[in-house]
Amino acid sequence: MRRRDLIRLGGIGLVSGTSLLFGCSNASVVPTPASSVTEPTTANASPPTSAQTPVPQTSAVPSTAVLTIYSGRSRSLIGPLLDRVGQEVGLDVRVRYGDTAELATAILEEGDRSPADLFFGQDAGALGALAKEGRLIPLPAELLERVPAAFRSREGLWIGISGRVRTVVYNTERVKAEEIPASIVDFAGNERWRGRLGWAPTNGSFQAFVTALRRLRGEDVARSWLESLKALETRVFPNNATIVQATINGEVEAGFVNHYYLMRERAQAGRPLPAENFFYTNGDPGGLVNVAGVGILVTSRAQDAALRFLDYLLTTAAQRYFAEQTFEYPLVKGVSAHPDLPPLEKLNPPALDLSDLDDLRGTLSLLQEVGLL
Repeated sequence: MRRRDLIRLGGIGLVSGTSLLFGCSNASVVPTPASSVTEPTTANASPPTSAQTPVPQTSAVPSTAVLTIYSGRSRSLIGPLLDRVGQEVGLDVRVRYGDTAELATAILEEGDRSPADLFFGQDAGALGALAKEGRLIPLPAELLERVPAAFRSREGLWIGISGRVRTVVYNTERVKAEEIPASIVDFAGNERWRGRLGWAPTNGSFQAFVTALRRLRGEDVARSWLESLKALETRVFPNNATIVQATINGEVEAGFVNHYYLMRERAQAGRPLPAENFFYTNGDPGGLVNVAGVGILVTSRAQDAALRFLDYLLTTAAQRYFAEQTFEYPLVKGVSAHPDLPPLEKLNPPALDLSDLDDLRGTLSLLQEVGLL
């Protein structure tokens, strides 16, 4: 299967501040000012090692420096933070928002011509896929050491910025907690859930979960699980947020999501909602703890600016944003998670190195073969 077969380009845009510069693939392309996209360096240049890549001082980055980010994280989640970082670090930040898998594949397609300086992925799988293809530079040890080893690339090529847990969100008026299967794989073949579940096969976090299931239980189990849930008429949604909303509204009784979407709905509603998250804390694949993370492109000519940007994302202020505004787990020591969340150290996720989620292509192929993409 060619990489191009895996790209669905609709709805991806390049944003500077709040201005849309590129529309979707079937729309006319608005010419971009020469200063808005950086020119790539030659791919033959040897990337520096972690020890050779210091975090630049503020004076090394002029206030007019342009940083182009490909973000698989939605604008509603991180747009305010990216605006703040650009202002405080002194950068002209341009963001292309889109689906994590699509953007990672776009970077591979663009090759040496990619305008991206920094990739902000929704999950470790897409970051690993880029690292596997040699598209990311080694990061400085000074930055890597701020985050526990479990939440960064073992080769030092990407780093987690915030943590998220896979959960089963369920409607408390229609489902009792004890009705949730003891393992995520036990939803398969269970007629109790026919037409009552929701999932988002195009979502990067769901795709990373499928990769984890392949690694932990094998290809046959993963394929069988997908085929069985499809046969049970599991409803397809575009993303986690719509699954949570449908669960609250009773359109479905449960769905497979990241933990923080329900918490965001509660905060926005300002009142109790008829839904809860079910956390798998028994080492089950359904309790995967993943990260949203960052890698810097080897072809970027703004690597110093990208490192300054990354440095800010690992500050207490930025980590508190994730804890307090997006309800994710901060990964830097000394910053506490939201009090309504179970402690990260007590989640007991499956034993899986997040670097092993790098076979994004294999997962996309499987989802296509099953008929979910």
